[in-house]
Amino acid sequence: LCRELSDLEVENQQILAQINQRKEEEKSCQDLLETCDFTEWELTDWSEQQAVFSFLYDSLELTVVFGPPIEGDEFGEDPSRQIVSLSFESLLDEEKAPPSSCLVQRLIFQFIESQGCWQEKCPTLCFLSQVLQDISLVVSHCKALGEEIEFLERWGGKFHLLKTDISDTKVKLLFSAAAAFAKFELTLCLSATYPTAPLSFTVQKQIGNIGEEEIAAVLSSVPTGWHYLQRIVSSIAHSLLQGPR
Repeated sequence: LCRELSDLEVENQQILAQINQRKEEEKSCQDLLETCDFTEWELTDWSEQQAVFSFLYDSLELTVVFGPPIEGDEFGEDPSRQIVSLSFESLLDEEKAPPSSCLVQRLIFQFIESQGCWQEKCPTLCFLSQVLQDISLVVSHCKALGEEIEFLERWGGKFHLLKTDISDTKVKLLFSAAAAFAKFELTLCLSATYPTAPLSFTVQKQIGNIGEEEIAAVLSSVPTGWHYLQRIVSSIAHSLLQGPR
Protein backbone atom coordinates (compact mmCIF):
# COMPACT_ATOMS: atom_id res chain seq x y z
CA LEU A 1 0.00 0.00 0.00
CA CYS A 2 2.85 2.41 0.86
CA ARG A 3 4.48 1.64 -2.46
CA GLU A 4 1.23 2.33 -4.31
CA LEU A 5 0.88 5.64 -2.50
CA SER A 6 4.46 6.52 -3.34
CA ASP A 7 3.90 5.70 -7.02
CA LEU A 8 0.72 7.76 -6.98
CA GLU A 9 2.57 10.70 -5.46
CA VAL A 10 5.27 10.49 -8.14
CA GLU A 11 2.60 10.34 -10.84
CA ASN A 12 0.85 13.38 -9.38
CA GLN A 13 4.11 15.31 -9.33
CA GLN A 14 4.73 14.38 -12.97
CA ILE A 15 1.22 15.53 -13.94
CA LEU A 16 1.70 18.78 -12.03
CA ALA A 17 5.03 19.36 -13.77
CA GLN A 18 3.36 18.76 -17.15
CA ILE A 19 0.58 21.21 -16.28
CA ASN A 20 3.13 23.86 -15.29
CA GLN A 21 5.06 23.24 -18.50
CA ARG A 22 1.86 23.65 -20.56
CA LYS A 23 1.11 26.92 -18.76
CA GLU A 24 4.60 28.23 -19.56
CA GLU A 25 4.22 27.18 -23.20
CA GLU A 26 0.81 28.88 -23.36
CA LYS A 27 2.26 32.08 -21.88
CA SER A 28 5.15 32.03 -24.37
CA CYS A 29 2.73 31.56 -27.27
CA GLN A 30 0.55 34.40 -26.00
CA ASP A 31 3.57 36.70 -25.71
CA LEU A 32 4.60 35.76 -29.24
CA LEU A 33 1.12 36.50 -30.58
CA GLU A 34 1.16 39.90 -28.87
CA THR A 35 4.54 40.79 -30.38
CA CYS A 36 3.32 39.77 -33.83
CA ASP A 37 0.11 41.81 -33.75
CA PHE A 38 1.28 44.85 -35.69
CA THR A 39 -1.97 46.00 -37.29
CA GLU A 40 -1.91 49.44 -35.73
CA TRP A 41 -3.55 51.47 -38.49
CA GLU A 42 -7.12 52.45 -39.32
CA LEU A 43 -8.31 53.71 -42.69
CA THR A 44 -10.19 56.96 -42.09
CA ASP A 45 -10.60 58.14 -45.68
CA TRP A 46 -10.18 56.73 -49.20
CA SER A 47 -11.07 58.90 -52.15
CA GLU A 48 -10.04 59.18 -55.80
CA GLN A 49 -7.23 61.55 -54.83
CA GLN A 50 -5.89 60.23 -51.52
CA ALA A 51 -6.09 57.84 -48.57
CA VAL A 52 -5.74 58.79 -44.93
CA PHE A 53 -4.62 56.35 -42.23
CA SER A 54 -4.72 56.87 -38.47
CA PHE A 55 -2.36 55.40 -35.87
CA LEU A 56 -1.99 55.39 -32.10
CA TYR A 57 -5.44 56.48 -30.89
CA ASP A 58 -5.76 59.04 -33.71
CA SER A 59 -2.62 60.89 -32.60
CA LEU A 60 -0.70 60.18 -35.81
CA GLU A 61 -2.00 60.56 -39.36
CA LEU A 62 -0.56 59.34 -42.67
CA THR A 63 -1.87 60.92 -45.88
CA VAL A 64 -1.14 59.12 -49.16
CA VAL A 65 -1.73 61.13 -52.32
CA PHE A 66 -2.39 59.14 -55.50
CA GLY A 67 -1.43 59.86 -59.08
CA PRO A 68 -4.03 59.78 -61.88
CA PRO A 69 -6.12 56.58 -61.95
CA ILE A 70 -5.16 53.96 -64.50
CA GLU A 71 -7.59 53.54 -67.37
CA GLY A 72 -10.12 50.82 -66.63
CA ASP A 73 -9.42 50.90 -62.87
CA GLU A 74 -12.95 51.75 -61.73
CA PHE A 75 -12.16 51.88 -58.01
CA GLY A 76 -8.66 53.39 -58.23
CA GLU A 77 -7.06 50.36 -56.55
CA ASP A 78 -4.79 49.06 -59.31
CA PRO A 79 -1.52 47.96 -57.59
CA SER A 80 0.51 49.76 -60.26
CA ARG A 81 -1.17 53.11 -59.62
CA GLN A 82 1.40 55.77 -58.82
CA ILE A 83 1.75 57.34 -55.37
CA VAL A 84 2.72 60.99 -55.53
CA SER A 85 3.49 61.62 -51.84
CA LEU A 86 3.24 60.28 -48.31
CA SER A 87 3.10 62.74 -45.41
CA PHE A 88 2.89 62.26 -41.65
CA GLU A 89 1.28 64.60 -39.17
CA SER A 90 1.21 64.49 -35.38
CA LEU A 91 -2.21 65.25 -33.91
CA LEU A 92 -1.03 64.88 -30.31
CA ASP A 93 -1.68 67.81 -28.00
CA GLU A 94 1.71 67.79 -26.28
CA GLU A 95 0.65 70.37 -23.70
CA LYS A 96 -2.09 68.06 -22.39
CA ALA A 97 -0.58 64.66 -23.16
CA PRO A 98 1.40 62.77 -20.49
CA PRO A 99 5.21 62.72 -20.92
CA SER A 100 5.14 59.03 -21.87
CA SER A 101 2.85 59.77 -24.84
CA CYS A 102 5.11 62.60 -25.98
CA LEU A 103 8.11 60.26 -25.78
CA VAL A 104 6.30 57.64 -27.86
CA GLN A 105 5.46 60.24 -30.49
CA ARG A 106 9.07 61.48 -30.63
CA LEU A 107 10.40 57.95 -31.12
CA ILE A 108 7.91 57.21 -33.90
CA PHE A 109 8.87 60.38 -35.76
CA GLN A 110 12.53 59.53 -35.18
CA PHE A 111 11.87 56.36 -37.17
CA ILE A 112 9.84 58.18 -39.83
CA GLU A 113 12.59 60.75 -40.38
CA SER A 114 15.32 58.11 -40.44
CA GLN A 115 13.74 56.43 -43.47
CA GLY A 116 14.37 59.33 -45.84
CA CYS A 117 11.95 59.84 -48.72
CA TRP A 118 8.87 57.69 -48.17
CA GLN A 119 7.66 58.20 -51.73
CA GLU A 120 10.79 56.39 -52.93
CA LYS A 121 9.97 53.49 -50.61
CA CYS A 122 6.37 53.46 -51.85
CA PRO A 123 6.23 54.58 -55.50
CA THR A 124 3.08 52.62 -56.33
CA LEU A 125 0.06 51.25 -54.53
CA CYS A 126 1.45 47.72 -54.33
CA PHE A 127 4.09 48.91 -51.82
CA LEU A 128 1.58 50.54 -49.46
CA SER A 129 0.77 47.43 -47.41
CA GLN A 130 4.46 46.94 -46.56
CA VAL A 131 4.77 50.58 -45.51
CA LEU A 132 1.74 50.23 -43.23
CA GLN A 133 3.25 47.09 -41.74
CA ASP A 134 6.64 48.77 -41.13
CA ILE A 135 5.02 51.74 -39.42
CA SER A 136 2.69 49.51 -37.42
CA LEU A 137 5.64 47.51 -36.08
CA VAL A 138 7.34 50.64 -34.74
CA VAL A 139 4.07 52.07 -33.41
CA SER A 140 3.32 48.79 -31.63
CA HIS A 141 6.73 48.70 -29.95
CA CYS A 142 6.68 52.37 -28.96
CA LYS A 143 3.11 52.13 -27.66
CA ALA A 144 4.14 49.18 -25.48
CA LEU A 145 7.06 51.25 -24.18
CA GLY A 146 4.65 54.02 -23.16
CA GLU A 147 2.57 51.47 -21.28
CA GLU A 148 5.69 50.17 -19.51
CA ILE A 149 6.59 53.68 -18.36
CA GLU A 150 3.06 54.26 -17.07
CA PHE A 151 3.31 50.95 -15.20
CA LEU A 152 6.59 52.00 -13.56
CA GLU A 153 5.18 55.40 -12.64
CA ARG A 154 2.32 53.67 -10.84
CA TRP A 155 4.04 50.63 -9.33
CA GLY A 156 7.69 51.68 -9.21
CA GLY A 157 7.76 51.48 -5.41
CA LYS A 158 7.72 47.69 -5.70
CA PHE A 159 11.10 47.94 -7.43
CA HIS A 160 12.64 50.60 -5.12
CA LEU A 161 11.97 53.15 -7.85
CA LEU A 162 11.35 56.59 -6.35
CA LYS A 163 10.87 58.61 -9.51
CA THR A 164 10.54 58.23 -13.27
CA ASP A 165 11.33 61.26 -15.40
CA ILE A 166 11.42 61.80 -19.17
CA SER A 167 13.74 64.21 -20.96
CA ASP A 168 13.52 64.23 -24.76
CA THR A 169 14.19 60.54 -25.62
CA LYS A 170 15.81 59.66 -22.29
CA VAL A 171 14.17 58.01 -19.29
CA LYS A 172 15.65 58.81 -15.88
CA LEU A 173 15.01 56.31 -13.09
CA LEU A 174 15.80 57.21 -9.48
CA PHE A 175 16.34 54.11 -7.33
CA SER A 176 16.67 54.07 -3.55
CA ALA A 177 16.86 51.15 -1.12
CA ALA A 178 17.77 51.44 2.56
CA ALA A 179 18.51 47.70 2.82
CA ALA A 180 21.21 48.01 0.16
CA PHE A 181 22.32 51.45 1.39
CA ALA A 182 22.05 52.72 -2.17
CA LYS A 183 20.56 55.61 -4.08
CA PHE A 184 21.36 56.33 -7.72
CA GLU A 185 19.88 57.69 -10.91
CA LEU A 186 19.93 55.55 -14.04
CA THR A 187 19.47 57.32 -17.39
CA LEU A 188 18.48 55.12 -20.33
CA CYS A 189 18.77 56.42 -23.90
CA LEU A 190 15.84 55.24 -26.01
CA SER A 191 15.39 55.08 -29.76
CA ALA A 192 12.90 53.83 -32.33
CA THR A 193 14.73 50.47 -32.35
CA TYR A 194 13.30 49.68 -28.89
CA PRO A 195 13.01 46.89 -27.73
CA THR A 196 15.22 45.08 -30.25
CA ALA A 197 18.58 46.61 -29.28
CA PRO A 198 20.40 47.03 -25.93
CA LEU A 199 20.06 50.46 -24.33
CA SER A 200 22.98 52.79 -23.67
CA PHE A 201 22.96 54.28 -20.18
CA THR A 202 24.67 56.43 -17.59
CA VAL A 203 24.58 56.17 -13.80
CA GLN A 204 24.86 58.94 -11.22
CA LYS A 205 25.69 57.66 -7.73
CA GLN A 206 24.15 59.51 -4.79
CA ILE A 207 24.51 57.05 -1.91
CA GLY A 208 26.41 53.76 -1.85
CA ASN A 209 28.63 52.03 -4.38
CA ILE A 210 26.28 51.03 -7.18
CA GLY A 211 27.65 52.51 -10.40
CA GLU A 212 28.04 51.83 -14.10
CA GLU A 213 29.98 48.58 -13.61
CA GLU A 214 27.27 47.02 -11.45
CA ILE A 215 24.45 48.24 -13.69
CA ALA A 216 26.24 47.02 -16.84
CA ALA A 217 26.54 43.54 -15.32
CA VAL A 218 22.79 43.43 -14.67
CA LEU A 219 21.79 44.84 -18.06
CA SER A 220 23.99 42.35 -19.88
CA SER A 221 21.88 39.56 -18.38
CA VAL A 222 18.55 41.02 -19.53
CA PRO A 223 17.66 39.96 -23.08
CA THR A 224 16.02 42.43 -25.42
CA GLY A 225 12.39 41.90 -26.34
CA TRP A 226 8.90 42.41 -24.99
CA HIS A 227 8.70 44.45 -21.73
CA TYR A 228 12.42 45.12 -21.94
CA LEU A 229 12.30 48.23 -19.73
CA GLN A 230 10.20 46.56 -17.04
CA ARG A 231 12.52 43.57 -16.97
CA ILE A 232 15.54 45.86 -16.63
CA VAL A 233 13.99 47.61 -13.63
CA SER A 234 12.94 44.32 -12.06
CA SER A 235 16.42 42.82 -12.51
CA ILE A 236 18.11 45.85 -10.96
CA ALA A 237 15.80 45.67 -7.95
CA HIS A 238 16.29 41.91 -7.53
CA SER A 239 20.04 41.80 -8.16
CA LEU A 240 21.28 45.01 -6.51
CA LEU A 241 18.73 46.37 -4.05
CA GLN A 242 17.80 43.42 -1.84
CA GLY A 243 20.56 43.74 0.72
CA PRO A 244 23.80 45.51 1.75
CA ARG A 245 26.63 45.79 -0.73
